[in-house]
Amino acid sequence: MIAKKILFQMEMENLFHFDGELPILGSPHRHRPGVARASRGAAREPHIMDETPQSDTPVDALLQRITEAYDMLPRQLKRIASYIDEHRANVMMDRTSDIAERCGVHPSAVVRFAQRFGFSGFSDLQAVFRDAYTGQNPAGQSYRQRIRSLIDDRRGALSVPAVAHQFIDASRAGLDELAAGLDDAQFDAAVSMLEQADNIYVIGVRRSFPVASYIVYALQHTARRVHLVSGLGGMYREQIRSVGRGDVVVAISFAPYGKETQYCLRAARHNHANTLVITDSRLSPLVREASAHLLVKEGSAFAFRSLTSTICLCQALFIALAYRLELNVEEVKDTGGYDD
Repeated sequence: MIAKKILFQMEMENLFHFDGELPILGSPHRHRPGVARASRGAAREPHIMDETPQSDTPVDALLQRITEAYDMLPRQLKRIASYIDEHRANVMMDRTSDIAERCGVHPSAVVRFAQRFGFSGFSDLQAVFRDAYTGQNPAGQSYRQRIRSLIDDRRGALSVPAVAHQFIDASRAGLDELAAGLDDAQFDAAVSMLEQADNIYVIGVRRSFPVASYIVYALQHTARRVHLVSGLGGMYREQIRSVGRGDVVVAISFAPYGKETQYCLRAARHNHANTLVITDSRLSPLVREASAHLLVKEGSAFAFRSLTSTICLCQALFIALAYRLELNVEEVKDTGGYDD
């Protein structure tokens, strides 16, 4: 088994350095010896993990409570809940007045929000985030403070290389936050769904479209039936029409959440397909009825959000799926007359 895993790792390295035609992993109709394919809708034995899943942190527990109470919150408190979920790394640094201004509410509403969840005041709620982030990614936190000052105050002029470094720092901060906040249980559920899928449909629009294209490219290495819902010619409805039970729809969308993506998810649920949502907030309307969801917070600089963390998460998803399937890489030697 150890030798097999080492061989798998070597093959994966070849996969991402191979410049020719797409290598093919396994076959959709060929299964591992002695392992029966799970029937549609059938319960599947839990996958044995090499490590014990990490328990929820106080921040995770608090955010889960906020998520569960979100629909019952007054409108002003919903704004604060969304801000905290989307800017959790900044909460420990923000003043009550800062959050109130960004949410368009009175500062007393921020205090009421904290009290709603059992804190005597907002500073006590901040302490939960401060304790969680102490010692984690100090460079990223310093970046957030610096860039916010630059954007808000418009002080000084940056050189072109300095702009590049600021954006690289933002991407690095996003990766650190992805590593710290990855939900192991949801990630495992996502891999299991892809493993059992008959067909995989992938949808992402505008800034999410490159990510959707990459997922399709990667999953085609598994020789599964993978479909990019590109909407070419405005044909989202036609491209998602065939989705059904036993299929998985992978949707990548960030606020304000594309209407096309939301339509495809509704179609998937209507036809009893599973859904995997990759998004930026557990309060996203896409998450509530998803079969599994993965959250990713991108770093941003100068009003532009990176895609670094999202692409990294998708690569990790594919590698985990290939590892779960114990697939062998079979490089296709015939490039069809193309060199790359």
